Amino acid sequence: MQAECLRRMTAEQRLQLMEDLTAVTVQLSRETIAAQMPGASRGEVMLRWIALVYGEDLAARVAPLVDRLGVEPSP
Repeated sequence: MQAECLRRMTAEQRLQLMEDLTAVTVQLSRETIAAQMPGASRGEVMLRWIALVYGEDLAARVAPLVDRLGVEPSP
């Protein structure tokens, strides 16, 4: 049934579904990391996410720019 629904969708609808599912996955993964790092700043969580998704090398290069990652500082 699910495959049939996907077949009936237009290319634009399938693309939107993919974008929505990707956004949810990224958000959930960042929330999970934050839950595993109590007391960590949003920047620290973002750096850990970058390390997991893109590798430690990139995270290390981005670390000095953490204030520019588009995350608000911790309260």
